[in-house]
Amino acid sequence: MRTTTIGDVKILLPDLEPDDLDTTSDLDGGLTEALVEGAAWQGSHLDDARIRSSLITGVDVSESTWEAGSLYGCEITRTDFSGATLTGITIERCAITGSRFTGTRLTDVRLKDVLFDGCRFDYATLQRVAVAGSVAFTDCTFTDGAWSSCRLPQVAMRSCDLAGLELVSCHLDGVDLRGSRLQGLKTPLDNLRGVTLGEDQLPDLTRLIVAALDLTVRND
Repeated sequence: MRTTTIGDVKILLPDLEPDDLDTTSDLDGGLTEALVEGAAWQGSHLDDARIRSSLITGVDVSESTWEAGSLYGCEITRTDFSGATLTGITIERCAITGSRFTGTRLTDVRLKDVLFDGCRFDYATLQRVAVAGSVAFTDCTFTDGAWSSCRLPQVAMRSCDLAGLELVSCHLDGVDLRGSRLQGLKTPLDNLRGVTLGEDQLPDLTRLIVAALDLTVRND
């Protein structure tokens, strides 16, 4: 295991060696200490699948359905989850890099010690996603997504694009949004209670306040 720090968030992540893993593309019964490269799992149905201590690169799991189960101690790179439906799974001690979650639906997903770096969540729907430990998103895109009833306290969301993201009944107390683009964010102001911003983001925050309160700003 290795530790990485994003802002004030320390995340415990796996440190896998490919030579120690068994090469496979067979997902039946889950995976443990596996090396998976370029597998085509598009449209597959996973029921209570458990993937542990595995290195997954360039895999296509788009339009798939995954109910229950878990990802634990995995490194996932350049993998396509576009249009997938993930329900009731736990993701713990995982590093997910350069992957696509475009239009993905995540419901009742639990996150603990997870780093998402350079991932795309545009048009993704997150419902009742909850954080149980350290989680960070860096250089991720969340444009035109929709989050509802998510509990994401103390999460780091650094240098992300939130344009057009809609937040409903979300708990973001202590979230670090420094460096992220807020222009076009769609949210009641209560959802931003307790977040951390940089001084350069205050103009975007002012625009959010003006829109939320339906203020009229005049120069005369």
